[in-house]
Amino acid sequence: MPNQSSRFMASIKVKFRASSVSDHEGAIYYQIIHERKVRQLPTDYRILPSEWDEKRSTVIIPRATDRKHFLLSIRERIRWDMERLKRIALTLDAGGMEYTSDDVIEEFNRYTHEYSLFNFMENIIAKLKQNGKIRTSETYRSAINSFKKFRKDEDLMLDLITSETMEAYEAWLKNRGVAPNTISFYTRILRAVYNRAVEEGIIDNRKPFRHVYTGVDKTVKRALPLATIKLIKRLDLSHTPVLGFARDMFLMSFYLRGMSFIDMAFLKKTDRKNGYVTYRRRKTGQQLVIAWTKEMQAILNKYLENRSDYLLPIIRNPGTNERSIYRNMGYNINHNLKKIAEMVGVTIPLTLYVARHSWASAAKTKGIPLSVISEGMGHDSETTTQIYLASLDSTLIDQANSLILSSL
Repeated sequence: MPNQSSRFMASIKVKFRASSVSDHEGAIYYQIIHERKVRQLPTDYRILPSEWDEKRSTVIIPRATDRKHFLLSIRERIRWDMERLKRIALTLDAGGMEYTSDDVIEEFNRYTHEYSLFNFMENIIAKLKQNGKIRTSETYRSAINSFKKFRKDEDLMLDLITSETMEAYEAWLKNRGVAPNTISFYTRILRAVYNRAVEEGIIDNRKPFRHVYTGVDKTVKRALPLATIKLIKRLDLSHTPVLGFARDMFLMSFYLRGMSFIDMAFLKKTDRKNGYVTYRRRKTGQQLVIAWTKEMQAILNKYLENRSDYLLPIIRNPGTNERSIYRNMGYNINHNLKKIAEMVGVTIPLTLYVARHSWASAAKTKGIPLSVISEGMGHDSETTTQIYLASLDSTLIDQANSLILSSL
């Protein structure tokens, strides 16, 4: 049986305290009464006396005002706060334990701190890192940083994420020229966070993502013809070492059958033995073997000062924030590749990823079978193809790569 003293749920009302200065903004606060004890919960909502209806205890919108959107926002926040306070009181009352008005306020403040979107995501990111899921934590970090820019660093409660909020965020991203797949990438992560809060019973599912795009468009393949790769290779960049380095890493990715930059960055010198490079793709775990060629060695010879255990001079200070160094180096290389693109008249955004597409395109142009191309790039998206590719001799792929490089 519930304790007799907690039989009646707390009374919660919205109040307005006028300023001592006439016609100045006053403050909204909540009055919580339980067991004849009255407590006040302040807010940072400020409105004018003419914007408050004392009889109905609600914010009103005068006809001649330029604060309509602001007042509607305050009204909406009050509605959500009241809903949250009443839910807390119901939960405490249902527990059958004695509680006070102070307990309601304490629980409200705890909820506000722990279950804001920013704080909730920070906790998830910390747990991901703790569990060794570094790459996933980085994707969550990218998503929350984007949303923070949209919100101008103003946090919001998980149960205040509405369909209107997400539609506004999507529109904001589109206006900034963000690609549809990137928009979907961010919204899918935010949706995963929201669904997690729903699963944990923190909020009810109001389906705020139902009107925003969370699919994946087929990406337009951005590949350069061999003639353009030749132009990039023959550029005289001796007077601009940073551009020369960017060009060399782009070419190295191309030479290594479109190897991804993260795999290039973490290649060890010990991965190169007996004329071959053997490594596992970080994305799929698939092991690949690539014949080491004179073109690859020519680039390596430019960076003999590299004394680290890594094969390529990308992570130059091993053991210290390696992932951060790799990411920053990638940003710098892509930035400089755009300058190189202008020099050779390339109109598509030139990035390291273009090298991967370019190798595949070059292989296709040379009449190399799709199965060989797939194996050479470490693709594993098609089960049927993979079953067949498992029996392919890697020398076929090396021959294909040799055919491509001899054309440069």
